[in-house]
Amino acid sequence: MKNIFKLGFYAMALVALASCDPQDSDDHALGIMPEVSQLSFVATPSAAKANVIELKNTSAVSGVATWNFGNGASGKGNEVTASYPYAGDYTVAMTLYTTGGAVTTTQVVSIANDDLSLLDTPNYNALTGGASNTAGKTWVFDQYVAGHFGVGPVADSSPSWWACPADGKLESSLYKQEFTFIQEGVKMIWKNNGYVYTNEAGKNALGGTAIVPGAGDFDVEYTTKESYTFSLDESSMTLTLSDGAFFGHYAGTSTYQILSLTEDELYVKCASTVEDGNGWWYRFVPKEKNVKPVVPLKAKALMEDFEAEKLTVNFKREAMNSDLDSIYSNPAPVPVNTSKRVYLYAKGEEFYSNIAYVASGYKFDLSTINKVRMKVYIPSYNDYSTEAEVAGDWISVNTLQKQVVVKLQNSELGGSAWETQTEIVKANLETDKWIELEFDFSEVKDREDYDKIVIQFGAEGHKAPGIFFFDDFSFNE
Repeated sequence: MKNIFKLGFYAMALVALASCDPQDSDDHALGIMPEVSQLSFVATPSAAKANVIELKNTSAVSGVATWNFGNGASGKGNEVTASYPYAGDYTVAMTLYTTGGAVTTTQVVSIANDDLSLLDTPNYNALTGGASNTAGKTWVFDQYVAGHFGVGPVADSSPSWWACPADGKLESSLYKQEFTFIQEGVKMIWKNNGYVYTNEAGKNALGGTAIVPGAGDFDVEYTTKESYTFSLDESSMTLTLSDGAFFGHYAGTSTYQILSLTEDELYVKCASTVEDGNGWWYRFVPKEKNVKPVVPLKAKALMEDFEAEKLTVNFKREAMNSDLDSIYSNPAPVPVNTSKRVYLYAKGEEFYSNIAYVASGYKFDLSTINKVRMKVYIPSYNDYSTEAEVAGDWISVNTLQKQVVVKLQNSELGGSAWETQTEIVKANLETDKWIELEFDFSEVKDREDYDKIVIQFGAEGHKAPGIFFFDDFSFNE
């Protein structure tokens, strides 16, 4: 059988040479460059399995030994082992790093027979579906779960800069990428409908014709090969795709660190080679399990008067002034609101601040429940005239406003929820008195994607602070 692992060997060897530390000690004094004749290693089949080869550095000079096993995997140390499931000749390269420099020697290891038991491991079986699954197992982006695609510092454990919301890249080629892993022949088939997804740095490095999809960044024309191979290194839990293949989003690399691999999840991370210090995270699920969850509609009324110690409607504060408590004594206990306790809305010096309620496990049935009502109090002592810093030139208002806005949003869209929101503005309100307001969303009663109510006083996009009050909130017929 052909040595299917040799694909990409020379590229792997170059990566190994470039990425290894020159030595493990703190002694950086230059010595004499060793000669190839001083290097040697022995390759011995293990007692348990002939296809598991024990490699031992026997060089006449000391140094740090790194290995390219010729099967897509690598190792480090004076004694390592390499597994070869398939018969063939494999060129093993040992590079010895010394104080005088690095030298490489190679040796061909011949494997007489296949030993597919070496692939019969939980990781290989989870990735491919097992040897009996001759059609292989197809993975796609876990698009309906938030966090399936993200970016952050490569040293971080999660995508702290940005994580994609559910369906956040629907208008791009990302969700058209399919990767089928087949255990027989460690084969990988990649389907992409002619495009891959990337950002500007990736586009510039990749080249090719690019278009800007609705999801932003770039779809770049890219024709995949008929098939590829893959290498799963279980010692380091890395997955390497052959011939420059990548997981549909171009970051300049074909090697991925496996963070989780189960029957239902493949979660990987890679270090971008086109953006220094950037890491990218990708979560995949089996194609047949990539099903949009059914979220039920509920006509559930909400009411909160802020009198009880435990609130029934717990509003989450987003970028609010944290120095002041939310529940406060009524500043004007006179009609139309004589209650003792109200909600204090303290807008800090943030461009975008609000309070919000998100339904748990359901979407709003707006066919019957579609009106938000509340009593509001706009103090005259706020500064409504001083101009403040704004978020950008798209913000036309730069002073605190005597207004309140209620928005309905789809929380699954995360930071992009504003793009599909419906909002109602009550502006130029009277000051120093309680006012009863109704926000009628019956015009969008057929929408079935909303599950979040946002309340925002003073207008957004500027840093002017202010104090407001509201009470007797309801979401009802």
